[in-house]
Amino acid sequence: MGSDEMRAGVTLTNLDKPLFDGAAATKRDLIDYLEFVGDRLVNQLRDRPLSVVRIRPGQEPFMQKNLPKYTPEWVPRVTLWAESARREVTYALGDDVRTLLWFGNQRAVEYHPTLLLADHSAGPTHLVLDLDPSPGQTFRHAVLGAELIRAALAADGLAGAVKTSGAKGVHVFVPVVAGTDIEDAAAATRAIAARAERLDPDLATTAFIREDREGKVFLDSTRSGGATVVAAYSPRIRPGVPVSFPIGWADLADASPTDFTLHTAPDRLGDRDPWTEEMPAPQTLPEDLVAEGHTIPVARVQAMHEGKRRARARRAT
Repeated sequence: MGSDEMRAGVTLTNLDKPLFDGAAATKRDLIDYLEFVGDRLVNQLRDRPLSVVRIRPGQEPFMQKNLPKYTPEWVPRVTLWAESARREVTYALGDDVRTLLWFGNQRAVEYHPTLLLADHSAGPTHLVLDLDPSPGQTFRHAVLGAELIRAALAADGLAGAVKTSGAKGVHVFVPVVAGTDIEDAAAATRAIAARAERLDPDLATTAFIREDREGKVFLDSTRSGGATVVAAYSPRIRPGVPVSFPIGWADLADASPTDFTLHTAPDRLGDRDPWTEEMPAPQTLPEDLVAEGHTIPVARVQAMHEGKRRARARRAT
């Protein structure tokens, strides 16, 4: 069988083949890493519908939401109505390390849980702000954007934890108490971004339409409701396989996303779980924040209308 072996009752195949072009890592490296971060990754995936990004050698990566027919019966799952797909989707729940190893064997490199638990009635667990540099900007700009978010949160008595996205960006997670209304959470996320933009409009923007961003850091407040966001410790399908990595606020300015890869993250982590350590206790959303947020249009809807308006204007000239 060569490179085949069993771990946690999962048959693993082709372990010594390259993970993908430019990965500088094998499938074995991915499995070893998933086993190493194990429970720390499961902590964030548990009870959440899971989408994964898989990559086959020589092919483009693809996001998989619906579990394939050949999925073993022991993989935990939940079937939900997916509004975007207009059909029922059977998602995996990343409730145990065994499931991670099975996914790793399927070349699932990236792990994207939903912000809502499978039981939507509990409400969202976190607000997420995604700081995305414009073309020509660097990770350093995303860090400055995250600092604006931190300041806007602090002004309203809130706190969050921060991690690299594993690409060029930064994610700020703000834990909220159980039972927070989905629409209120979305509104508060919009208000935080708007307040951060007001702190330094030369650096940051909430403009959803790309050409309106003028080379500024995009404060993306659209991750809400059933949205997914890449988990802390998840690898990314990029050269060298960087991972989304938690960073203390004090260390953010000196960090670089390339510091944290499939190969280097285990040594940096040891047996710690900095994502859990850095995460504040769940917080109640201040009324002023929610109220302001409800006055701010939903970006995607606004952008769609604006796109149509611009198209009409172009046709009229």
